[in-house]
Amino acid sequence: MIDNTKLLKEQLDKGTIRMRDGEILHQPPLPLSDHFNFEKIEGMLLGLAAGDSLGATTEGRKPAQRFSIHGEITDYLPGSSYRANGGVTDDTQLSFWTLEQLIDDGGLIPDNLAKKFCKNRIYGIGGTTKEFLRNYKDRRVPWYKAGPDSLGNGALMRISPIVLPYLKNPHQSMYADAALDTMITHNAFANNATCVAFIKILWELLGMKTAPQPSWWIDTYCSVAKQLEGDAKYHPRNAQHAGFYGPLWEFTHGVCHEALNKGLSTLEACDWWGSGASIFETVPSALYILALHGSDAEEAVVRAVNDTVDNDTIASIVGAAVGALHGLGGIPERWIKRLRGVIRTGGGYQVFRATLHSKQIFWLNA
Repeated sequence: MIDNTKLLKEQLDKGTIRMRDGEILHQPPLPLSDHFNFEKIEGMLLGLAAGDSLGATTEGRKPAQRFSIHGEITDYLPGSSYRANGGVTDDTQLSFWTLEQLIDDGGLIPDNLAKKFCKNRIYGIGGTTKEFLRNYKDRRVPWYKAGPDSLGNGALMRISPIVLPYLKNPHQSMYADAALDTMITHNAFANNATCVAFIKILWELLGMKTAPQPSWWIDTYCSVAKQLEGDAKYHPRNAQHAGFYGPLWEFTHGVCHEALNKGLSTLEACDWWGSGASIFETVPSALYILALHGSDAEEAVVRAVNDTVDNDTIASIVGAAVGALHGLGGIPERWIKRLRGVIRTGGGYQVFRATLHSKQIFWLNA
């Protein structure tokens, strides 16, 4: 394990990371329960990849338009592009490249991860990640200054592997890793806080036997994000919420609890606040889907695929969460069997090999 708590403190003291210090950063996560086994990590990683692949071929379409063409999507769609037939996009690529670098280094070395992101073609790359590549690779900006102040969801989608080095050695450095990983590409108060909060959520899910109450998802996220994001001010891009000016955690708490109180479906709720690539839309969408359907892994992912606009990313986030909760057995077998898992040129099933390798390094030999 690499202890990055001092490195994070340096970034906080220098103001290079847009994040406040918070109690969560100084508290080690509780050890995982005795009933934990690595199948939960397999579920988290392959649930992420399956969610990405299920949404990849219809990413960016409004739910009504998608439904009019395909009906309810419950399996991989055919086609000729890399996205079709169990193919994946940048969500899975960047997640598994993160995993591979963690395996190689025995933990997070931010500069090495930044280099890793520059080595291969990224499928469906987002604008913020493109700007990071220009900064880091072309302009030679150091990793801790290369990440734009962005509200895109490209860091959240890849954050889940950060838990792996800590499975047998819980340490507060896990939260430092989440923040440092995020700032490499998406150095915004809301993003850095969000990724730490989601790592907290994933860690707790790994120790659970049954799904938590609906409000748990929202309240756990907000309790952590509030410490680190503070009172940062943002305007959501959705015109229906143009009057809001404040932090993401506050926005998320308000709209998600209102949706729960009104009994909105995931389709209705995600349409109300938007479900695109801004974390002001991605975070409440993912949390609300999990709040309503977290007890059923397949239904949660299917709702993310069908009821959102940036459906590959939201489904990958939801897939990681329900995989961590229910384990590999909770992910439909047909999704696992048909997942090609190509994260670079050179053959298929790379996600499966990386998952098996991570088990050897972080579980069996730890």
